[in-house]
Amino acid sequence: MALALCCMSHSPLLTLPGPSAELLEDVESALVTARDFVREYDPELVVIFSPDHYNGFFYKLMPPFCIGTAATGVGDYGTQSGPLDVPAELATELAEHVLNSGVDVAISAGMDVDHGTVQPLERLFGDAAAVPVIPIFINSVATPLGPLHRSRALGNAVGTFLAGLDSRVLVLGSGGLSHDPPIPTLKTAPPAALERIVQGRPMTPEQRQARQDQVVAAAREFAAGSGPSQPLNADWDRSFLDLMDSGRFGELDNWTNAWIASEAGNSAHEVRTWVAAFAALAAQGPYRTIDHYYRAAPELIAGFAVRTAMATGASR
Repeated sequence: MALALCCMSHSPLLTLPGPSAELLEDVESALVTARDFVREYDPELVVIFSPDHYNGFFYKLMPPFCIGTAATGVGDYGTQSGPLDVPAELATELAEHVLNSGVDVAISAGMDVDHGTVQPLERLFGDAAAVPVIPIFINSVATPLGPLHRSRALGNAVGTFLAGLDSRVLVLGSGGLSHDPPIPTLKTAPPAALERIVQGRPMTPEQRQARQDQVVAAAREFAAGSGPSQPLNADWDRSFLDLMDSGRFGELDNWTNAWIASEAGNSAHEVRTWVAAFAALAAQGPYRTIDHYYRAAPELIAGFAVRTAMATGASR
């Protein structure tokens, strides 16, 4: 079994008006490099760890982790809508292995996935349904959240399963790094938003457009140095990336959820997807990171990073 990794930030602002041409070109250059890495590796299966932003998972029932045996893109923020190519039997076997490894995980035979899952697949493969993919949801938004070390345990369990496959697998992590966009929670949502994030009422086209307009306005305000969102923390981002590059996962066990939010914003919890992805790769043994990109990008309301990695000694 061969295993490779690609982790990247995502942002709805990549497809919305606002970011400068220079920023978009810089990010795209990093994504081209990652795309070349993936194309050369030519994966036969992708396993993606990703969050959701109240498009597929809601407070009516919010699992900490969920493996999709079937999945459909909702098409938010201009991303691709429609079914992904999910190998249901293999996804079920993966869920069984994770459960037997002592990590509680739900399954979904009808998972709805948003830009957090679809955007990286589109950016790397052109078509989100171009390659067989097993989506793994990690709750990174809806408080209360479990401890960070559980995401590491999830990734390790997934990695040991993948080690037994006779195929080239790309582990993909989507999210982070420091960012604090206006995402509602049970404690902060106004009544109309509370109904949606609890019950999962589908958004009308008008509501989805209004939500996009709000995101664009929030990004413009944040880039201008105002608004309620917490500033990006480039030092925190680089420290986290250094831990991933060097495989020092044990140091993450002391990171409390409150500390993560205070240092890097409420949505910095999306780094759980990176932790799980790197832990899956590390389950195969030592690894080396290859492509390194980071930029604090207020116009995207994100510390934006891209990493690729392979097992030590593996050829590209």
